[in-house]
Amino acid sequence: MIYLEHFGLQEAPFSLTPDTGYFCGTAGHLEALEVLQVALQSGEGFIKIIGEVGTGKTLLCRKLLGRLDAMEGDWVSAYLPNPLLGPVEIYRAIADELGLKVPSHATAHTLLKDLSAHLVALAAEGQRLVLCIDEAQVMSDKSLEALRLLSNLETEKTKLLHIVLFAQPELDARLSQPGLRQLRQRLAFNYHLPPLSADAMARYVEHRLQVAGCPEPDLFTPAALKALERGSGGIPRMVNILCHKAMMAAYGQGEQRIELRHLKAAISDTDDARRNTALPQKAWPWAGGLLAGAAALVFYLAARGGMP
Repeated sequence: MIYLEHFGLQEAPFSLTPDTGYFCGTAGHLEALEVLQVALQSGEGFIKIIGEVGTGKTLLCRKLLGRLDAMEGDWVSAYLPNPLLGPVEIYRAIADELGLKVPSHATAHTLLKDLSAHLVALAAEGQRLVLCIDEAQVMSDKSLEALRLLSNLETEKTKLLHIVLFAQPELDARLSQPGLRQLRQRLAFNYHLPPLSADAMARYVEHRLQVAGCPEPDLFTPAALKALERGSGGIPRMVNILCHKAMMAAYGQGEQRIELRHLKAAISDTDDARRNTALPQKAWPWAGGLLAGAAALVFYLAARGGMP
């Protein structure tokens, strides 16, 4: 990242990748983790975590998977990051995650039997399986029903499989359909991830800068943070995008702090942020110049082989 040395950073603080090293314990995410742990340890079969785009569902999912070893019991996990699959493919993907070798011509019935036998074997060894499915809102009704059938596997006292769905709000609309009422009734625990409050957002920004090694605790001025709150709507991914662009703008001007004008430049350059602030694209005519100047500096340094 071109501005790392300029701001005294060791790594990029506002990357969009779900790095658990940057997990910030905001109230919403800590509550969600608590709900997940309580639900799993109490033996619930289906759990649902809903959040808007960019609220940190994938990061939360990875944080949960990383905590399983510290939870009571012996846990085995499977993770499906892209569940846009039919019923047979869903079963096969789960089998692959569990290291099961299944014939290429296996039917849904055969796969379900194989998975059932494996779950029974795990239970006999005192192990519990948690299946985390990210982006669950993209699943077809048939695939959701296949999951429900898989969740039927249980002994007289315990569930053999625990399924956690991480999804956008569209899933709730899907589950309201009469045809999915059996699955809807299985969802014992639900949690809706809220956007960051103003205070939580400020802590979030400070936390990520600290993890990245920033020597300046107040890199963003209060006015910049207030604009960031409006532009981001409290959505962590949008916070990351705007902070990165604002830092680019400040770097392009050779400045050491992120001021209001740098945030305005970032907002002007980001469609959703402009909508959040209800301002037209060219509300700040000079905004494009700040980011364009930073980009020009990047190309200049790259051409000279002097990228910092």
